[in-house]
Amino acid sequence: MEYKDYYQTLGVPKTATEDDIKKAYRKLVRKYHPDVSKEADAQGKTQELNEAYGVLGDAEKRAAYDELGRGHQYRAGQEFRPPPDWGRGFGGGSGGAGGGAGGYGGDPMGSDFFADLFANLGGGRRRQAPPQRGEDSHAAITIDLADSYQGATRTITLTVAERDALDRIVTRERNLSVNIPPGVTAGQQLRLSGQGQMGAAGPGDLYLEIQFRPHARYRIDGRDVYETVPVAPWEMALGGEIEVATPSGKVNVTVPAGSQSGRKLRLRGRGIPGKQAGDLYLLLEVVLPPASTDKARELYQAMARDLAFNPRAGG
Repeated sequence: MEYKDYYQTLGVPKTATEDDIKKAYRKLVRKYHPDVSKEADAQGKTQELNEAYGVLGDAEKRAAYDELGRGHQYRAGQEFRPPPDWGRGFGGGSGGAGGGAGGYGGDPMGSDFFADLFANLGGGRRRQAPPQRGEDSHAAITIDLADSYQGATRTITLTVAERDALDRIVTRERNLSVNIPPGVTAGQQLRLSGQGQMGAAGPGDLYLEIQFRPHARYRIDGRDVYETVPVAPWEMALGGEIEVATPSGKVNVTVPAGSQSGRKLRLRGRGIPGKQAGDLYLLLEVVLPPASTDKARELYQAMARDLAFNPRAGG
């Protein structure tokens, strides 16, 4: 059996870095890919490249291969037979050579040279490295405050990056229906099992971070919610019951007489629901009616005359 010089196959020196080897492999495999190459025996050449990269692209296999070369100074085409005790001490090297060659349509590496070269690794057993699941993905989803009270179903569009048969990065969009459970809070992550990036052992997971859409009336702090409530001057001065629309529905609250803008009314348990629900704080804000009619202007003039009120006095 003839010795194969994998460095020569990839056209790199024995001192090549891992990055140099990867670049050389990708350049050559694009050139000889059977789908695009007009070279003779492109399929066979691609298989040779896959085999060479399967060894030199794996740190453990490359170390074992280099160790053998240093001891015997083999040259390409020279008769080769590995010594019986060669390979001991290099642990469970894998017999397969998937390390990075996948995705180019090459046949599985099964040359006699490759099989004999690594048959002795790990005590004569040929073991493949366990397949890896894909990486987890992370994204954000923006919801309305009402969604965290009632739950909702939302559709999101994800842009997914992947490599095509020519090793080019391409993007595509996919739509995903997401169930928003009641009680979610800002910064919380929803885990969608199996919706991450694809790997040999299956896809990873997708983590969606909850964000709330800004709202002019609401401010959110954990599970507590602060709501600005417009109140008429006479409601503030005289007090009384008013109806307020809250994220969980309409409620009737009592405004104490003599209230001022900024007064805070607390509604226990009316915040974002959960095992320990938050509170809802109503922030009263006086709103003046416009003096847009003769009657309105007369009333304001009467107030100015009869009340003799100076809000800046004593300041």
